Amino acid sequence: MTPLPDFDALWDYDHPADSEQAFRALLPAAEASGDLGYLLELKTQIARTFSLRRQFDEAHALLDEVEGALDAAPARPRIRYWLERGRAYNSAGQVEQARPCFETAWEAAQTAGEDFYAVDAAHMIAIVESDQAALDWNLKALALAESSADERARKWRGALYNNIGWTYHDRGDYARALDIFHKALDLRLADGKPGPIRIARWCIARTLRSLGRVDEALAMQQTLLSEHNPDDDPPGYTYEELGECLLLLGRAAEARPYFAQAYAILSQDGWLVANEPARLERLRALGQ
Repeated sequence: MTPLPDFDALWDYDHPADSEQAFRALLPAAEASGDLGYLLELKTQIARTFSLRRQFDEAHALLDEVEGALDAAPARPRIRYWLERGRAYNSAGQVEQARPCFETAWEAAQTAGEDFYAVDAAHMIAIVESDQAALDWNLKALALAESSADERARKWRGALYNNIGWTYHDRGDYARALDIFHKALDLRLADGKPGPIRIARWCIARTLRSLGRVDEALAMQQTLLSEHNPDDDPPGYTYEELGECLLLLGRAAEARPYFAQAYAILSQDGWLVANEPARLERLRALGQ
């Protein structure tokens, strides 16, 4: 029998509808294989494509289907079920329902020796926590990622440095945030993937603005914009930062078109519409 493919390699998180189609194409072979664990894991990832598109009823319905078959399943599908159930709740703003799902995934992954998913669970707990608790969980995830023999778990380090950096930034500790973002950039450069490298550079530029180093921040954002690939998603956050930097430098007229472009792009983001309406309204007003 032909081995079943690694469906995780098919993920395109920026285009979840495409990922859903790729995953669904594997369902007939997965069902015919008799490999229940593979089939259930695959379905958890189809559910995740719904969560990413804010189609929460569809996500939960598919996860209910997975849950009904978990009694006969091995450990990893159970872990991934709890992770995706928690992500569906969290993306819908239901933090109190999400937290115990991630905690269950964390315990189950540790028990099973699944370091990659244990780090994933810990980083998700950090997302639903705040301030010191969030930092503690991110540091716990980072310690596991750094000590793990699982190379997939070790690859979490760049994302964790990013999350830790934002925790420090949110606390107003901008100097420490900048140091952490530079560490994230080093890891991203070693990995060589353009998208994460751009994000890491953007985070550094954003923190320079918070530190009052606005000219440096502006120059970095201008470079990021000049390097933008038209085939990539529109650079809404870069436009926003260009506007903010120019506004701080007293160049409001130059800032206005950047705010307008930022609003045109970011107002299409369902998460921002649901969670940061004031931010979007500010962009709209400054772009007029």
